[in-house]
Amino acid sequence: MIIANDGYFDGNSFDAYRLFGAHPDENGGFHFACYAPNAREIQLIGDFNEWRPGELYLYRHQMYGVWTIHVPWAKKGDRYKFRVQGPKGEYRDHSDPYGFYHEVRPANASICWSDDFVWEDDAWVAARSGQDERAVNIYEMHFGSWRRGEHGEVYSYRELPQYLIPYLQENHFTYIELLPLSEYPFDGSWGYQTTGYFAPTSRYGTPEDFKYFVNEMHKAGIGIFIDYVPIHFAIDGHGLSYFDGSHLYEYDADDAGYSQWGTKNFNLFRGEVRSFLKSAAAFWVRELHMDGIRMDAIRNGVYWQGEEGRGINQGALEFFRGLNDGIHRLFPGVLLIAEDSSAFEGITWPTDRGGLGFDYKWDMGWMHDTLDYMASAPWQREEEHTKLTFSMFYFYNERYLLPLSHDEVVHGKLSIVNKMWGTYEEKFAQAKSLYTYMFAHPGKKLNFMGNEFAQFREWSEEEQQDWLLLTYPKHQEFLRYFRRLSEIYQREPALHENEYDPLVFEWLEVDNSAEQIFAIQRKFLDDRLIFVMNFSYKPIEAHLLPTDCYGSIEVLADSDAWTYGGTCEGLNGQLLPIQEGEYRGAQRYFSVRLGGFSSVVLKGSSMKPEPPKKKKSEKKDHSEKKEKAEKKSKTEKKEKAEKKDKAQKKDKAQKKSSKK
Repeated sequence: MIIANDGYFDGNSFDAYRLFGAHPDENGGFHFACYAPNAREIQLIGDFNEWRPGELYLYRHQMYGVWTIHVPWAKKGDRYKFRVQGPKGEYRDHSDPYGFYHEVRPANASICWSDDFVWEDDAWVAARSGQDERAVNIYEMHFGSWRRGEHGEVYSYRELPQYLIPYLQENHFTYIELLPLSEYPFDGSWGYQTTGYFAPTSRYGTPEDFKYFVNEMHKAGIGIFIDYVPIHFAIDGHGLSYFDGSHLYEYDADDAGYSQWGTKNFNLFRGEVRSFLKSAAAFWVRELHMDGIRMDAIRNGVYWQGEEGRGINQGALEFFRGLNDGIHRLFPGVLLIAEDSSAFEGITWPTDRGGLGFDYKWDMGWMHDTLDYMASAPWQREEEHTKLTFSMFYFYNERYLLPLSHDEVVHGKLSIVNKMWGTYEEKFAQAKSLYTYMFAHPGKKLNFMGNEFAQFREWSEEEQQDWLLLTYPKHQEFLRYFRRLSEIYQREPALHENEYDPLVFEWLEVDNSAEQIFAIQRKFLDDRLIFVMNFSYKPIEAHLLPTDCYGSIEVLADSDAWTYGGTCEGLNGQLLPIQEGEYRGAQRYFSVRLGGFSSVVLKGSSMKPEPPKKKKSEKKDHSEKKEKAEKKSKTEKKEKAEKKDKAQKKDKAQKKSSKK
C-alpha cells in the first residue's frame, strides 16, 4: 500500500483515483481497490464470476480501511460491483466510487476500462495562461439536447463535433461549458445529482469517445469548461450513500446531511472526502483535458445549507482553498469558476489574502437586476434606472462573469427574449439592446444555448433546440446581430484586456433616466469602444455625447438596421464626424441617431492625428508650380501695362486731333 503518506487522509490528495477503482495489471487482469473503513467484508461480483456472491472477497488492509483484490481473468468491458456488508450485517451492492466507466442508465454497474487514446492538443494545453487577457465568450450547453438526429436520436461524443464546431466558430464563441457529465442516474437532474465522479456519462459513448470530443474541440481552437458538483451527491442506493454502511461521504446529522434538492451533502470536514473530490476535479483536468471547472452551488458550501443565518461552514472554506490552490499549482492556466449567489467576500481573492482562490464568480446580482429592468414597462424604467448601473458599484470587489444561464430559461421563468416587455417585435428589439449592454459591461460572458437566436420556448432536456426558428427572418436577423457583437468582443482588446482595471471603463451617459439612455466607453491604449443603448420606445434623431476621440467615429453595429431586423437602413459602417466644442466637460462631442429600443456600437481613437508631412518630391513640384505661376503673373502684368500705355497714347492723339 502506498496510501499512508500521500495526503489522502489529510485531504490533500489530487490523484487518489490512481490507487482506487479498477486498473489493468501489466501481467493481465484487473486490480480493484476501494475505501470502506466501517465495512465488515466486501465481495466483488461481476461478469468475470457470473455475478455469483461468495467467491471473490477483497482483502482488508486493517490500518487504513482499504480493501483490494486482483482478478487475473477480468478484462476490459467486464461489468462489476462491490457487495458491501455494513457494520450491522446488512449487504448493499454499490458501483465503484472511483469507477471510470459505468453502464447506461437505468443499469448502474461499473465497467472495467482502459484505453490508449493519443491526444493531439499538446500545443493548446501548453498555451493556457493569462486568463485576464482572454476573450472568454462561453456557450453553455446540455450535451444531449443541443441538436439531435433526424429521428430524435441523441448524438454521441464522436458525432456532435461535426455540427457543433462550425457553429461555435461562426458565432465567435471561445469556450463551451458543459452541464455536468459525471455519470448520473436521473435525466431530469441535468447531471447535478452525481453518482460517478470519475466517469463521463455513458449516455453519449465511452471515455475514449469523450476524449475524442475534447481533442476535436481543442484542435478547432475551442476551450471546454465542465460543470462540477462538489457540494452534494445523488442518494441512489448504488452510489456513495451509506457506502460502507455508515455516513462515509455524508454528514451524520439529517439537518446538515440533506440538501434543498433532496440529495446528500458531502462532509467536507473529512480528509478522505476532500481527497475524493480534489482527485475528481484533477481527473477531469489531467486525464480528460478540461480547460476549466465551473463549481455548482458554492453558496451551499460557504453557509450551512446555503443559509447565511446558520453560519459559515469552515470545513467547506478550507476545502475550496485547498482545491483551488492545488489545481492552480498543478495545472497553470486552468480556470476555476464559482456559481455563487452569496455576498460572501473574497470568493475570487487569492488564498494568501484570505480568499477562496476562484478565478471568476458568476455575477448573479447583475443578472437579476438586468432581467428585472428589461421585463419592466418603458414608463416604469425611469424608476428602475439604477438596476443597470448598480453593478459597477461593486464590480471591482470580485472578478465577475456575466451569466444568462440555463437556470434563467426553465421552470416557468420564460426564455430570455420572452422575458422582454412588449409586443413580439419589441421583444426582439429590446433583447438586442440587452445583449449590447451585456457585451459593453466588463466581465467575461456566458449564454445558454438558444439565447443567441432568440428561442421562445423554455429549455427542456428532452428535446433539441428549436432550430426551425432559423428559417424565419426575425431569428436569422437576431442571430446575425448577436454574432456581430461576439465578433467585436473577440476582436477588440478594449473589451477583454485589463477589464478588471477601473481605469478602462467609463460611463459617457449614466443619469439620463428620463430618456432611458445609457452610454459606456471601454478603453485600450488609444482605442475607444462606445456602446449607446436606448431602452425607450422613442427614436432620437440626434443624440449628443461627449468624447475624447478625434476625427470621426466608425459605427460597427446598429441594431436598428434592416440587416439586424430593425426599422431603417441604419448607420453600419458610417463615419460620424466629431465636433469641436465643450460639451459635458469634454472638448469634443458627436451626434448619433438612435431608433426606439435600439443600440449602436462605435469605435474611435483618442490619438490626435498629425498633419500630413509633404514629401521632397512634392515640395519640389510645389516650388516649380509656384515659380511658373509667378512668371505667368509677371508676364500678364507686363502685357496689361503695355496695353494700358498704348491705350493712353492713342487717347491723347485723338484729343489733340479733335482740337485742330
